[in-house]
Amino acid sequence: MEHPVEVGVPAPDFELQDQHGTPVKLSGFRGGKVVLVFYPLAFSGICRSELAALRDLPADAQVLTVSVDSLFTHRAWAEQEGYVFPLLSDFWPHGQVARAYGVFDDAKGVARRGTFIIDGEGVIRWSVVNPIGSARDVAAYTKALADIS
Repeated sequence: MEHPVEVGVPAPDFELQDQHGTPVKLSGFRGGKVVLVFYPLAFSGICRSELAALRDLPADAQVLTVSVDSLFTHRAWAEQEGYVFPLLSDFWPHGQVARAYGVFDDAKGVARRGTFIIDGEGVIRWSVVNPIGSARDVAAYTKALADIS
């Protein structure tokens, strides 16, 4: 299994389509904090509760979520759950961005639960990677965001 990218290094840049088909480029958010959240698949119980909690993160951070689901799946899920942040499709090449961050599970074909907080300079300042079946502590994101100026 690959190792996640380390804290203190530049975040690998990427461009993926959101649930509306709009291209979203990570480097387009320079100057502000980004919470980059990888999750296995839409419509699962753990993912639903985690993404719902992301709606309550501080407004000074841009939330970007990534899974291997298609943009059509993301659109349906965002509409059902009321998600307004970008749900990005790492569908093809399959898991390419998850691989760049070292969170792709080759055996299962999906991303592990990786979260990376990226500062305004594009540097990873905090991260956590949980196994697919383990939920993340969203309160830890809030503390990490508060500690990053």
